[in-house]
Amino acid sequence: MNGLELCEKMLMIDINVKVCFMTSGVVSREALREIYPAVSLGCFINKPVTIDYLVNRIMAELD
Repeated sequence: MNGLELCEKMLMIDINVKVCFMTSGVVSREALREIYPAVSLGCFINKPVTIDYLVNRIMAELD
């Protein structure tokens, strides 16, 4: 199971769950939406990141 599949299962349990994805690769959001239409792709972080950026981004998602 990959992270998107896990997120899809988590959303089946709780539609309000908040998830941030992290990747070091190039990702097409449009392609992901076609494959995983139920997954919200609001928080998508591309590595590498600084600790400050990571903390600020996650805190913003939790607000």
